[in-house]
Amino acid sequence: MGQFQAEFPKDFYWGGATAANQIEGGYDQGGKGLSAADFVEYIPKDQRKKDNSMEITSDQIRKALSGESTARFPKREGIDFYHHYKEDIALLAEMGFKAFRLSIHWARIFPNGYDETPNEEGLKFYDNVFDELRKHNIEPVVTLSHYETPYGLTDKYNGWVGRETIDHFVRYAETVFTRYKEKVAYWISFNEINVITISPFTGGGVVSDKEDKPMQAKYQALHHQFVASSLATKKLHEISPKAKMGCMLAVMTHYPHTPNPLDVLKAQKQNQDNLFFTDVHARGEYPRYMDRFFQENDIEIVKETGDDEILKQHTVDYISVSYYMSMLSSESPEGEVTAGNLHNSLKNPYLEASDWGWQIDPVGLRVALNDMYDRYQLPIFIVENGLGAYDKVEEDGSIHDPYRIEYLGKHIEQMKQAIGDGVELLGYLAWGPIDLVSMSTSEMSKRYGFIYVDKDDEGNGTLERSRKDSFYWYQKVIESNGEEL
Repeated sequence: MGQFQAEFPKDFYWGGATAANQIEGGYDQGGKGLSAADFVEYIPKDQRKKDNSMEITSDQIRKALSGESTARFPKREGIDFYHHYKEDIALLAEMGFKAFRLSIHWARIFPNGYDETPNEEGLKFYDNVFDELRKHNIEPVVTLSHYETPYGLTDKYNGWVGRETIDHFVRYAETVFTRYKEKVAYWISFNEINVITISPFTGGGVVSDKEDKPMQAKYQALHHQFVASSLATKKLHEISPKAKMGCMLAVMTHYPHTPNPLDVLKAQKQNQDNLFFTDVHARGEYPRYMDRFFQENDIEIVKETGDDEILKQHTVDYISVSYYMSMLSSESPEGEVTAGNLHNSLKNPYLEASDWGWQIDPVGLRVALNDMYDRYQLPIFIVENGLGAYDKVEEDGSIHDPYRIEYLGKHIEQMKQAIGDGVELLGYLAWGPIDLVSMSTSEMSKRYGFIYVDKDDEGNGTLERSRKDSFYWYQKVIESNGEEL
């Protein structure tokens, strides 16, 4: 028997991924308005409860706006990419990046979200960033909405609960598509669109305590995002016919905890719950298995005439995913629970865990890629994957992070095997190539980067950038097109 040799395509996009709210800073500069992320407080680890969610209450918003709040809001500062973008992009180029995922801060373009005209200073900032990337031959992959719903839309419509938000989003999308059509070829509508059902404030600027039926409101807001994504896809194809629009899913593959058929059924159901979002984006319609879920949870999606046609006619060109871990499904969940990304899960005895309790499962990435490609037959782009860990700066300034190298290397090997299985993979963008503010906890100490940023959880530090060991490792990975791991 011949030995099968999988390899990465020659034009594979190697790079990294970030979000405006976690790196930019300059929250009150250049005409930018407030967004959902600007209300996320830092909670020190010793004060953090097991159930700290990313939700924000009306009272927290009131206190933040009135100045009553004594909390720190680290996402307002980020790592000051707003002033450091040239040196940061130069470092990415030094690693050999072929692509860099970033988001446009919607409130930098339309400060309230519902403004009639865009903020030129905000548009100019991204012109400069995209020009800098092009100068280094780095392809921008741009997310339109990455947990950055303008606060004005929350105030006026409770974010995506209001159908009016669709038109404001489409105006924003049309504005940036027109402005950057020569500079950006890959777009993503909503980051991890499934998060709106877990944290409506994070995913859609929705304050749940304003709603009588929070569950209904979540799925109604989601429907508005589906329609907005399809309308944005339509606009992109009109304005820039060669450009591609992708959707984005936080992949949460579930395995049955035991061979008990009830566990298998539970895993199947939970995988459907996760793939529901990409089903709508890629197949253009609500899957029938959701009828039962909606009925059992007393949810009735209010659709306007033409919504179903819009979803059907303007499906995405590719699917992008974040992948950090797998989950276990059990009909009788008894056993040790692990802290998960967005969800808690039973501990898998076959897997190691990160410093934050996330289950490390490289083979699960291959499983997920195969499942998704079988289901959709669309190109897949891995636009987030990485290890949040504590890093130690040695006396000589060096940072040794073999744990990160090992984690990424194992995932890249499984991606290569998935390509060998026949999966059409566009690229791999490691999450947080430069240390950034954590999405879920607003910490700096949970570091993902190849590049260290001198800033701590309390906001102290010089912001100086330095290369970790993984920086040079990833440089070799890219240079060898994934052969040297």
